[in-house]
Amino acid sequence: MNEISGEKSRLKILTWHVHGSYLYYLSQGDYDIYIPVKKEKTEGYFGRGETFPFGPNVIEIPASEVRNLDFDCILFQSERNYLIDQHELLAEWQMQFPRIYVEHNTPERHPTNTVHVMRDPSVTMVHVTHFNKLMWDNGPARNVHVIEHGVCIPPVSYKGDIPRGIVVINHIEQRGRITGWDIFDEVRKHVPLDLVGMGTLESGGLGEVLNPQLPEFISHYRFFFNPIRYTSFGLAVCEAMLTGMPVVALATTEYVTVIKDGESGFIDTNISRLIGNMKLLIDNPALARTMGDNAKEIALHKFDIGRFCTEWKDIIQQTIQANSHNHEKQNSIHQ
Repeated sequence: MNEISGEKSRLKILTWHVHGSYLYYLSQGDYDIYIPVKKEKTEGYFGRGETFPFGPNVIEIPASEVRNLDFDCILFQSERNYLIDQHELLAEWQMQFPRIYVEHNTPERHPTNTVHVMRDPSVTMVHVTHFNKLMWDNGPARNVHVIEHGVCIPPVSYKGDIPRGIVVINHIEQRGRITGWDIFDEVRKHVPLDLVGMGTLESGGLGEVLNPQLPEFISHYRFFFNPIRYTSFGLAVCEAMLTGMPVVALATTEYVTVIKDGESGFIDTNISRLIGNMKLLIDNPALARTMGDNAKEIALHKFDIGRFCTEWKDIIQQTIQANSHNHEKQNSIHQ
């Protein structure tokens, strides 16, 4: 178990290690994050791991000890956290803590008529993009917010000296169309592309590149390509833009509000047109650099880590205050 020193007034958040990159960026905030860990290292119980350079405010606690501790807020990051994990870990008195559900993904079923699994109006709902919020039927949830991504990377500058595109997706072939495997497999027949991520060696890729090394690794490629047609805004795309790299993506989901076609990259629903623009970037490194500079300018404003952490702390504090108010109202003799 990791120890941490600091003021007692620091917020104490219980969450699970579900998305390592997101947890790392979330941990840049002014609060302490407690993550349960099991010897079996099952889903959500991996602990800190060795991939991300977490600071001392990310604290491992044995899953069996969670029910004995006090927290300011519970943060769910998956259906499993909400439907199963909380009931297995939390004591009855802890079920009354302020709770937040952050939804990382778009609906897997119908893209407009899927009611979200979290239907408790006392739980705050946070979506990571406005597109996600738009697609989900949030049901009876009253407090629905959007906190857009914030990222921070090592001091890396775009080089673009490898005249190829780079794709960063874990287990892309195994996950199929949901991660754009069909699009990637078609495009790489026409454009030189490299693929990195967990489980990519079997798909002709280069394997996993650990997150701390990823910005430097991708910065050498001419452009970043995201073939996913229906998703949240990928953190790897944010990181690529922050290095000063042009992005090629489908003109779907949140990408149409961030990437300016022909200025900071290329977006389209016509794959043939995207292939032509990728070839243009390969043949014209000066154009790629100019677009990358524009992408970085957007990313510095859009994905500011300070803004991200401030918004998260504000939402946590608002949820705590609302929960306290509700309890006062429920216990009042003047109801």
